[in-house]
Amino acid sequence: MNFLAHIYLSGDNDLIKIGNFMADGIRGHDYLDLPKDVIKGVLLHRAIDTFTDAHPIFRQSKHRLHENYGHYSGVVMDIFYDHFLAKNWATYSDEPLEEFAANFYKSLETHYEITTDRTRGMMPYMIEHNWLVTYATIAGIGKILFQMDHRTKNQGHMQTATKELQIYYTEFENEFTLFFEELRAHCIEKLATL
Repeated sequence: MNFLAHIYLSGDNDLIKIGNFMADGIRGHDYLDLPKDVIKGVLLHRAIDTFTDAHPIFRQSKHRLHENYGHYSGVVMDIFYDHFLAKNWATYSDEPLEEFAANFYKSLETHYEITTDRTRGMMPYMIEHNWLVTYATIAGIGKILFQMDHRTKNQGHMQTATKELQIYYTEFENEFTLFFEELRAHCIEKLATL
């Protein structure tokens, strides 16, 4: 799962959302000095990634991309699944996606002092280009994949993956829907234990 799903699955606590959002840039136990709820977010993020990577539905989706994108197929699939969450947002939240995104960006700015350097470097671009809302369209996914390619020096050629998204759109969406229900239940259980 990519940024939107990680933030959404954090529930209503802003600090858990922030921890979950910035967890990819936190190595090992470097999170232990952060506020308690931010630590919960980091741990939840890791639980989401472990659950996702091992899940047969996600692996089935990812397999369609493996021939063309190799080890980047999981990254692409994370972004595709965020697309289906954004596209079907009203199914999962009563709060409009635009409001959800704006509230999260404001929370990042409010809690700027606890964010990582990596997050601080990303924030201006994320907010300016409204990444969380951009996921809702195929054109937006194309822009995100282009940016991902730029960051990886075009090693994965991910920007071409919108072709596969369109070819297998129904299959990917059906798989996302089934998988996301299980992931949501897993996160509710995990949050109760953190």
